[in-house]
Amino acid sequence: MSHFKHHVFFCCNQREAGANCCNNHGASDLRDYAKKKVKSLGLSGEGKVRINQAGCLDRCDEGPVLVVYPEAVWYTYIDREDIDEIVHEHLQHGRIVERLKV
Repeated sequence: MSHFKHHVFFCCNQREAGANCCNNHGASDLRDYAKKKVKSLGLSGEGKVRINQAGCLDRCDEGPVLVVYPEAVWYTYIDREDIDEIVHEHLQHGRIVERLKV
């Protein structure tokens, strides 16, 4: 059994000036938001959810992106409302958010 029920990796890669990357779309700030949201809901910790920062996940053209394991579901997102929906639907209730899948 996995140490976490869900392990979420946010691509927070920052490429050289002008190159498309997830961090140009606020990925680091939204990762921080997701981490706080998960903690505030009591979802973080062993056997629950872990939010992590990742380097380049090599999908920058579809970014910003995050991936949820063990399901290996890739999402894109724009704002806090999208993160809230992923947390509520996928992490709390196990329902994939089809509109945000990449």
